[in-house]
Amino acid sequence: MGENPMLSDPNLNHVRQGLEKLEFLVVQDIFLTETAKFADVVLPGVSFAEKDGTFTNTSRRIQRVRKAIPEVGDSKADWRIICEISRRMGYPMNYSSPSEIMDEIASLTPIYGGVHYGRLDGEGLQWPCPDRNHPGTPYLYKDRFNRPNGRGHFTPVEYIPPAELPDEEYPFLLTTGRMLYHFHTGSMSRRSKPLSKIVPEGFLEMNPVDARRLKLKDEDWVKVSSRRGKVKIRVKITERVEEGVVFMSFHFAESAANILTNDALDPVAKIPEYKVSAVRIEKSEG
Repeated sequence: MGENPMLSDPNLNHVRQGLEKLEFLVVQDIFLTETAKFADVVLPGVSFAEKDGTFTNTSRRIQRVRKAIPEVGDSKADWRIICEISRRMGYPMNYSSPSEIMDEIASLTPIYGGVHYGRLDGEGLQWPCPDRNHPGTPYLYKDRFNRPNGRGHFTPVEYIPPAELPDEEYPFLLTTGRMLYHFHTGSMSRRSKPLSKIVPEGFLEMNPVDARRLKLKDEDWVKVSSRRGKVKIRVKITERVEEGVVFMSFHFAESAANILTNDALDPVAKIPEYKVSAVRIEKSEG
């Protein structure tokens, strides 16, 4: 594959160090994403339009996905790739269709017991659906909770402050998240020309009071530094963020927000504190 130019970027030292510890990296994706460029082997998956199957949304509704076009090139459906890997590892998985996989799920998972492809036309079904005659469950715990006394169980927790807060050296609180046009990593949405035309690059949202104090104008370049790294990015001045707080999305590899974020774990939930990091902001040349 040759030398990956991304590895020469000093902002990606942490990535390079992590890769040095890996003996073999396999990535399955539909594009040669930033992550896939680091892989020893890339398995070509298929897009939504090339596959049959189901998806379950956050209201527990299970719906069918139907193939619209044949697989492109050497790509294969996810389940076929998994079956082939399993076979080569000595554990044959002899499915001939996604519907057979759903039948196995139904036989092993009580809340999916009545879910079969023949019942998923139209609006689909909402789990729990324990048997073939069950209509699905539009409202979970509508009249009572699933406890002997029918009541919910609340567990109080004590507030634990973040591992890192702004100080004299790093006076801003950085929080990160999504945006409308690039919802997750950006590895797919940035390959959409209309979406990339609307939001072609990352930006740092900053309150007007902070911008005036740092003598920054809209679209000025800044260097954002934390105890873990630094990135260069344009400023977007907005009152959507409070004074002392700045926001970045995490969709853009060239201004990768997680170079800055803190990976300290919550002691109970074990979730990294990516949403609270202390940073310093300095004006920079473009």
